[in-house]
Amino acid sequence: MRLSQYYVPTLREDPAEAEVISHKLLLRAGMIRKLTSGMYSFLPHGFRSLNKISNIVRREMDRAGCQEVLLPLVQPADLWRETGRWDLYGRELLRMKDRHQRDYCLGPTHEEVITDLVRDEIRSYRQLPVNLYQIQTKFRDEIRPRFGLMRCREFIMKDGYSFDRDEKENEESYRIMQQAYESLFSGLGLSFRAVEADTGPIGGSQSHEFMVLADTGEDSLVVCSGCGYAANLEKAEVPSPQSGNTEAECPQPELVQTPGMHTVADVAAYLDVPRNRILKTLLYKSDGSSVAAIVPGDRELNETKLANLLGAAELEMADAEAVQNWSGAEVGYSGPLGLAVDRVLADHSLLEGTDWICGANQTDAHYRHIHLDRDAAVELYADLATVGEEDVCPKCRTAISFQKGIEVGHVFKLGTKYSSAMNATYLDAEGRERHILMGCYGIGVTRLLAAAIEQNHDENGPFFPPSIAPFEVELLNLGPQEEELSATAESLRSAVL
Repeated sequence: MRLSQYYVPTLREDPAEAEVISHKLLLRAGMIRKLTSGMYSFLPHGFRSLNKISNIVRREMDRAGCQEVLLPLVQPADLWRETGRWDLYGRELLRMKDRHQRDYCLGPTHEEVITDLVRDEIRSYRQLPVNLYQIQTKFRDEIRPRFGLMRCREFIMKDGYSFDRDEKENEESYRIMQQAYESLFSGLGLSFRAVEADTGPIGGSQSHEFMVLADTGEDSLVVCSGCGYAANLEKAEVPSPQSGNTEAECPQPELVQTPGMHTVADVAAYLDVPRNRILKTLLYKSDGSSVAAIVPGDRELNETKLANLLGAAELEMADAEAVQNWSGAEVGYSGPLGLAVDRVLADHSLLEGTDWICGANQTDAHYRHIHLDRDAAVELYADLATVGEEDVCPKCRTAISFQKGIEVGHVFKLGTKYSSAMNATYLDAEGRERHILMGCYGIGVTRLLAAAIEQNHDENGPFFPPSIAPFEVELLNLGPQEEELSATAESLRSAVL
């Protein structure tokens, strides 16, 4: 390709809309252009890199024994209703009707479609295992698209699905795909780490995220240098106490007035106590039930852990009206004593102490000398807090560190979540009908392009790993008037085409 014929409209200045470096450089280098919020056109320069990424993905998927398919972007609502996700997925699912008023959506993912495809074709254990994948456009109606290709509404994704006969085979498929991803991201020339992760709306029993390491990453990773444990912040475990202290003596509860003290920091300063002696009682609505979650005042509640513990499809913090109804007080004065909720859960770190301070369920009042086992109906102690720098590794109890990363891949062990809901079965060797076990494996192809720049740039612009650079060689003819030099340059250009 001659530069004089190449369509590459560059920009001199950083666009005002661009916040992160990859967005700025992709626009300035003439690789993408914005069409509308969260949707981008790829110009030749960007599309070359995108195709190189896709080809590396294909190479590793094919090498791992996967087979490529192409599934429709527009999906019928009936399939999503079979799994219950039509109502549960949320507003990111872009819904529409055709001329016959039938419901459809633009696919944000393809679990329902691929399960429908396989259940109509696979009948016998002899047809399993099988692993199918596609590289295709997805659409998720993000509430606030930002950071260019890092979080957009329309994007290209590799999504793959394995289908197995039993747990052992399902585990092996998951292991093979983890290894394939390791090879794939190494082949892209990126520094990355695999971490334990929450399964989220996809569901399943186990998942790992693959993170490109970058200081500008949105995700926080918890890493142990001792045993190699790694997890994202949502999933990272806080170790349970090694010894409890709930048998210690504690005076009877004492009501104290705390006028206008709504926050833990306010109460701690007013009563001259450390924040970790105060119980933070947070109220939630969970699938129609009321729940109180208690954590130490110096910790943050991890809502993902709480939702998983409850098995909640929907979890939202109680509004002021609900707080008033359940506690009898304004927001900021809730506590576990006499609280009118269905369930009371507490972080397991609270097993290490007694003699707490908590809201009195009276406006402008708190209790001193609270013993949870004596004074409150705690149903269960569990890991509910977000991990902090003061915590240790849950596996080997050595120090942990925090890193920043960009999620570019995610693998899930789905089990029978979708095959049970959609009745995807096979006959085993004894003629018994069994549900197919599934796995799901995704890679953000367009996000990889942005992540590569976030990890590889300087003050002069991006420097791509050679495997995904738009061009690997630039040939300059410094003597265009000299016939022999021009002929040599032309010969070299022809040789690399």
